[in-house]
Amino acid sequence: MKISTQKKDLVGLLGKTQNIVEKRNTMPVLVNVLIEAKEGILRVFATDLEVSLTDEISANVSEEGRLAVNAKNFFDIIKELNDDEILLKKKPNNWLEIKQGKSVFNIIGISPEEYPVFPTYTTDAFIKLESKLFLDMIEKTIYSVSNDETRYHLNGVYFERSNEKSDGQFRMVATDGHRLSLVDHFEDKGQTGDDVQGVIIPRKGLNEVRKILDASNSEFEMAVEGAQLIVKSDKTILMVRLIEGKYPNYKQLIPKNLNKTVMVKKDQFSSCLKRVSLLSNQKSKGITLSLSEGKLEISSNNPELGDAREEIEVDYSGNEMKIGFNAKYIIDILNSCNDDEIDINLNDQLSPGMLQPHGNQSYTCVVMPMRI
Repeated sequence: MKISTQKKDLVGLLGKTQNIVEKRNTMPVLVNVLIEAKEGILRVFATDLEVSLTDEISANVSEEGRLAVNAKNFFDIIKELNDDEILLKKKPNNWLEIKQGKSVFNIIGISPEEYPVFPTYTTDAFIKLESKLFLDMIEKTIYSVSNDETRYHLNGVYFERSNEKSDGQFRMVATDGHRLSLVDHFEDKGQTGDDVQGVIIPRKGLNEVRKILDASNSEFEMAVEGAQLIVKSDKTILMVRLIEGKYPNYKQLIPKNLNKTVMVKKDQFSSCLKRVSLLSNQKSKGITLSLSEGKLEISSNNPELGDAREEIEVDYSGNEMKIGFNAKYIIDILNSCNDDEIDINLNDQLSPGMLQPHGNQSYTCVVMPMRI
């Protein structure tokens, strides 16, 4: 293998692999990326057996070949070189020579035959989505994913596509048992395709999708084949192994007939929560919301630190009530909202609260109350 290519292209190519390669030594081979030079293309493969990425750039290929090298070492060297052309050459002992001007680096590689068999797909049932739209759906749900590895089926975001409505519907849901986030999008391009039911996309996979889409301002393509999600954006192909298992009936977790609605200014409410929660229990982040006509008092109390109390004006005209919540859960919701006004729907101090952007029911968040 002997090729030459531009630094900026190579840095961009290798940068996408850095969070995918396995950093734990469960399988030492997974700290490597596989590079392949063929027909004017330099292609890279990276996998941790859960998330797999392949991408390519144009290159001047003098000799075709393949080689697996340490992803981090390779990236760190390329990153520090000048912006001139870089020469890559495979040596007989599976070493990789990196040359630029008077700089020469030789890094130890391994035989490409030792690299795991890379996943493939055969489906052509891809749907097109706007990158910005899907990113927004990820941002509105991923913070509610559970970190509890014993509840493996909650370690990802549930995604479904339904054609029941005239335009078709995309839905993403996440819950950790203490809170739930649900976002709908009714797509208007008249695309047809099979319904996607019960697909759970793991957090790491979604984070990698997010990075790819961040660099794309246009559309991308997505398909599900077996236990695998396939995402294509430009030359980048990402394959994510889906979480197997049954997602809970999340519809049962969404409260009905809530009889109290409070409308708050998002930025004001968020700032207030951040200040008051500074003196809350550092683990539970418990705060109390006290409602009265036109007013919302937010308070916290920690015997080891002190207490805090703040009052804001709100749109509310119901009976007085108090309810406790984890402040972090509500702040996470507010951070994910683009709207200026938020509706908080409540029933009593023992029932979950539901937050939605004012006048927009496509985004629903449920938070379990805390004992005051």
